[in-house]
Amino acid sequence: MLKAHQVEELICLVSALDRPALVAHIRNYRASFPVDFTDEFLATATVERIRHIFVALCMHCQCMPGMEVAAPNAA
Repeated sequence: MLKAHQVEELICLVSALDRPALVAHIRNYRASFPVDFTDEFLATATVERIRHIFVALCMHCQCMPGMEVAAPNAA
């Protein structure tokens, strides 16, 4: 189970992500079950809803996401 400070850190990290970063994290998240959202859903759902889903996914899997997916590509 994530500790209280980890949940707070998770929410802060996820709140800083924009839609492309959230979608990338969801697409690359390794869970013990299929994570299957359509491109249409991820393109039309509000950013707040996608953030909520991602936080719930992380909490269910009891895993902090690696933030390297959201990092910009080096020039």
